[in-house]
Amino acid sequence: MEDIFLKNLPSLDLHGYDRETARVATEDFIDENIILKIHGKGLGVVRKSVHNVLSKRKEVTKYHTDNLNDGCTIVYLSVDN
Repeated sequence: MEDIFLKNLPSLDLHGYDRETARVATEDFIDENIILKIHGKGLGVVRKSVHNVLSKRKEVTKYHTDNLNDGCTIVYLSVDN
């Protein structure tokens, strides 16, 4: 059985990043979490902001909050040229 505590910790997905971008993103992630003292669930301010951006992008065909993790947004992009 998976530890629910570990499942809800802040995370950073680096798939598709190059070495330098991954380094910067990792350092920023650590700094931001230390400064903001991120813990627990907030009021959905970040999610609302992300969804607002997604709703305005023509490349986004649809998006939704993951059913099992409301901190995760699934985004579908149109990649046809």
